[in-house]
Parts: sequence; C-alpha cells; structure tokens
Amino acid sequence: MSAGGAPVPPPPNPAVSFPAPRITLPAGPDILRTYSGAFVCLEILFGGLVWILVASSNVPLPLLQGWVMFVSVTAFIFSLLFLGVFLSGMVTQIDANWNFLDFAYHFTVFVFYFGAFLLEAAATSLHDLRCNTTASVQPLLSDNQYNINVAATIFAFMTTACYGCSLGLALRRWRPVTLLRN
Repeated sequence: MSAGGAPVPPPPNPAVSFPAPRITLPAGPDILRTYSGAFVCLEILFGGLVWILVASSNVPLPLLQGWVMFVSVTAFIFSLLFLGVFLSGMVTQIDANWNFLDFAYHFTVFVFYFGAFLLEAAATSLHDLRCNTTASVQPLLSDNQYNINVAATIFAFMTTACYGCSLGLALRRWRPVTLLRN
C-alpha cells in the first residue's frame, strides 16, 4: 500500500512492452504472388546459374572464383530454405520477427554477393593476362573460359540486383520503432 492507502500497481512486465513479432509476407503458395517471392525465385535461378557457370569454367583462378563459388552456393541453399519456410507455412509456427530476419538475411547476402560480383568481374578482366607455362606463354583464360566468365559476371550482377531489390522491400516491411518516432 502507498502512503495514501491505494494499492501499488505491480511493475510492468518487460516482455509485454516489446512489439509482437510480425509477418507481413503471406505464408504458403501466396508468397509467390508477391514481389518479394518473385525476387527470391529470381535469386535462386540466377544464383544457380552463377555457380554452374563458374564451375563449368574449370575455376582457372581459384583464389578469386573460389569465393564466388562459396557465396553463390551458400546463398542458393539459404534462399531455397528461406523460400521453403514460407511455402510450407512454418513462419506462422516459429515465433520470430520474420520482417527483421528477412531484412538481415537480404542485407548480409547482398553485401557478400556484391563482393562476389566484383571478384568475378576482376577474374574476367584478367582474360588477356599472359602466364608462363613450361612450353609457352599463353593467356590466363581461354576464349571459352572467358565467354563463360562474362556470362557468370552478368548473372552475378543480376543476382546482386535481385538481392538489392529484396533488401529494399524488406526494409520497407521492417522499420525500427526508433525510426518511426523521429
């Protein structure tokens, strides 16, 4: 009891003061009808093409293209998992802030894919670099490898652009409370 005789209210529960996790994307097949779902499908398609093309060039520059392969395969797998969680409807059963997870995932992959795109473009630009072999001086990349790496660079750029668009859409869905108050 307080000095005036009125009962003291209990302290507020801190768990109640946080906003409830939100999911603004639809679960199930309806996600494929959204721009975000379409971009995730394009990320999977173009990302798969990137690692297939880089692998088919026999990876002549493993230091550069090894990172491109790692990023493209990892992003491909996680994008498939991300889409699978939404298609299966698991997002409604897992208590998480999916808007934030969507934003954090696409931000991280966008940064890594942008770096992979730059490395693939750098590897492609070394086409005319000559290297010494035991018998003769030959170009670092054959014409066939060069053509494949040009295609891989273009698809890496397109994949990076798709992740950037997904990042922009995710940022629109997830707005920190502090930004809304200012």
